[in-house]
Amino acid sequence: MPLKNLLQKIDLTNPGQLQTLVENRRVFNLDNCELNVFESYEQAFGIPLTFGDFIITSMVRGKKIMHLDNKPAFDYLPGETVVVPANETMMIDFPEATEANPTQCIALAIDASYINETVNYLNQYHNVNKQNNNWNLRFNQYHFTNDTEMSDLINKIIRICTSSNTTKNILADLNLKELLIRLLQSQQLEQVYTESKTNSNHSREHFVLNYIQEHLCEKIHVATLSRKAYLSRTIFFKWFKEQFGTTPSEYINRERIKLAKQLLTNPEHNVHTVSTMTGFIDANYFIRVFRKLEGVTPKTYKDCLEN
Repeated sequence: MPLKNLLQKIDLTNPGQLQTLVENRRVFNLDNCELNVFESYEQAFGIPLTFGDFIITSMVRGKKIMHLDNKPAFDYLPGETVVVPANETMMIDFPEATEANPTQCIALAIDASYINETVNYLNQYHNVNKQNNNWNLRFNQYHFTNDTEMSDLINKIIRICTSSNTTKNILADLNLKELLIRLLQSQQLEQVYTESKTNSNHSREHFVLNYIQEHLCEKIHVATLSRKAYLSRTIFFKWFKEQFGTTPSEYINRERIKLAKQLLTNPEHNVHTVSTMTGFIDANYFIRVFRKLEGVTPKTYKDCLEN
């Protein structure tokens, strides 16, 4: 099945230094964040975990089942990230953890004042649409699949936090800000996408995303989108990237692949048919994009569904 952008493996704790077999914890403190590395070596269920700060947690190895407030339980696997508000208790199951197959995850606890500083920066200097759509840290989207850029950032932060580099607070600051901004952009995209289904004229962002969804199976030119948004092509490209953290073409391809995965569940649809149905004129390009985003070819994905 699909491969995610996995985090680099972190050396496991020396067995002689383990304090517990469930959620053994190592801590690395910096000025604006605290890196926690958790490992579990045996089955356990309903283990509570609470932080007093906002948390960005990412799975490195193994499997957990996460239970968050007022949300359905979900499998938490390597290559995925979850964000959790301060003081919210996570209830965690470890159904497969063993000495030979431990779970390992990281949790970045980030100071509230640092987050506010980053959000204020976005609102003052990065909110180029001037429509009073202030940036906010939301939890409507809390479970992410790491894309390449996000996994690269998290890997850098882990290396920085665990190093003895005398400038690590400066380096961590730069990468933390970028990680927070990417999370905010991703949440902004999800929020606008959801709202655009019922109110496509609320803002330029809502109109553009709704237009893309309505024409997803057709050829969509960036020049057309820029005209619809009443922006020049160059400014539109910059505006879209700043608002959503991705380019228009990357977003369109990602949405088409999401649709393709649904269509591939139908036994009557082959790869070439699905390629055409999702707006890809060139089937070979469809296969390349699918493999880049999902880690396998469409045929392999379909074969896995049918087996």
